[in-house]
Amino acid sequence: MGYHRPMVTRVPRYSLVLIALMAVSACGGGDQTADPTAPAAGQAQAPTDTADGPGVIVGTITFDGEPPAPRPLRMDSDPRCVAEPGATSEVLVVGPGNGLQNVFVYVKDGLGDRRYPTPTEPVHLDQQGCRYVPHVFGVQVGQPVLIANSDPTLHNVNANPKDNRPFNFGQVPKTPAVTRVFDQQEIGVPFRCDVHSWMNAYAGVVTHPFFAVTKEDGTFEIKGLPAGTYTIELWHEQLGTQTQSVTVDGQTPGRISAAFKSTT
Repeated sequence: MGYHRPMVTRVPRYSLVLIALMAVSACGGGDQTADPTAPAAGQAQAPTDTADGPGVIVGTITFDGEPPAPRPLRMDSDPRCVAEPGATSEVLVVGPGNGLQNVFVYVKDGLGDRRYPTPTEPVHLDQQGCRYVPHVFGVQVGQPVLIANSDPTLHNVNANPKDNRPFNFGQVPKTPAVTRVFDQQEIGVPFRCDVHSWMNAYAGVVTHPFFAVTKEDGTFEIKGLPAGTYTIELWHEQLGTQTQSVTVDGQTPGRISAAFKSTT
């Protein structure tokens, strides 16, 4: 009788990645958040202020120069990713009139010792079409971030902040959304998916409700401020930061205009 070599089945690398991530999720690998719904540190003292002041800040942020052509996203590594036709990178999005989208705008200084309540309504972060939605978002310290997976494929949510506790968990399709909180102010907290390398998002975590993200045309609006003079910071994931001073009197909006140049 002749000797027959046993057949060896090769497991695709992508499948190995999915298996490993499911094991990480099951074991809580890398998730250092002991109690994701616990109240934020430093919130014991009751807040006394409300965000219903008469002050308004409006502005337009633009890109200075010829904007680069949108970079197409290649999502063919996962056949279960149902991308929008013509999907492009969100790292640098320039709209009408060179308006710069996805700039996080917030009050950096000027509020003094005012303390504002932490919202109980969560900020929603979804995974749709193998992208994070929204790409840039703001949240208050201690406010829940509700993270969902609306895709028919496995993702993992890997947040790697500098000042807050990191977390990293797998998220299987059709499973309940997961809640996480940040307990310190931090601008530009990065999110990524280790299964799909093009997926990323950023969170701006602040101690008050006075923030905004620029729209497609680069405009933004911040309402409810007390009259006063404020330092406003503008943050973009690739183009860096700028600061401006603006005074609001409660009668006419304070206005900001800024332009970012390419760093390359």
